[in-house]
Amino acid sequence: MAKGILGRKVGMTQVFDEAGKMIPVTVISVEPNVVLQKKTIETDGYSAVQLGYLNKRANLVNKPLSGHFAKTETTPKRYIKEIRLSGMEEYEVGQEVKCNIFTAGDYVDVTGTSKGKGYAGVIKRHNQHRSFMTHGSKYHRGVGSMGVIAPNRIRKGKNMPGRMGHEKVTIQNLIVVRSDADKNILLIKGNVPGPKKSLVVIKNAIKK
Repeated sequence: MAKGILGRKVGMTQVFDEAGKMIPVTVISVEPNVVLQKKTIETDGYSAVQLGYLNKRANLVNKPLSGHFAKTETTPKRYIKEIRLSGMEEYEVGQEVKCNIFTAGDYVDVTGTSKGKGYAGVIKRHNQHRSFMTHGSKYHRGVGSMGVIAPNRIRKGKNMPGRMGHEKVTIQNLIVVRSDADKNILLIKGNVPGPKKSLVVIKNAIKK
């Protein structure tokens, strides 16, 4: 069964397994999510579950959203996201989804927004190398050739300076090291996208 949950990245630490081997892990705070809506192929054309995460003050919510939360008899939520799932019989509107849907050893895909780096050149943004630093070269970290003369324009897809980062990134096939429903945390081996306190979406791996 497909399953997923919303959480916030806390940071990285390390744990040790039974053999004493050190494992780098990312700590994700996963407070209980609430199922706000179920979407089906008959009514919406696709299957999905809408989850709400982290409470929000009622005076910060507009009337349409207030009515949406009132239907599920839950407090307003800061984050609302849909997760495409197949086999939604286990989910009911108003139900709480906790981190214990994942157990140690599960493979997951984690989606988040990568750190924004601001405006960057081609060396940092596209991993290009610099030009000569000596022999009279006065062009060190520039873009370089823009292409051939014939089209009299820059072709689409040319690697150029620009804003770097702050993009939707998914890392696949990460392993859940520990799931603690009492403390509402997940420990996932390796790093996940995004800065601390950023929202991440955790779903079971589609390629495993």
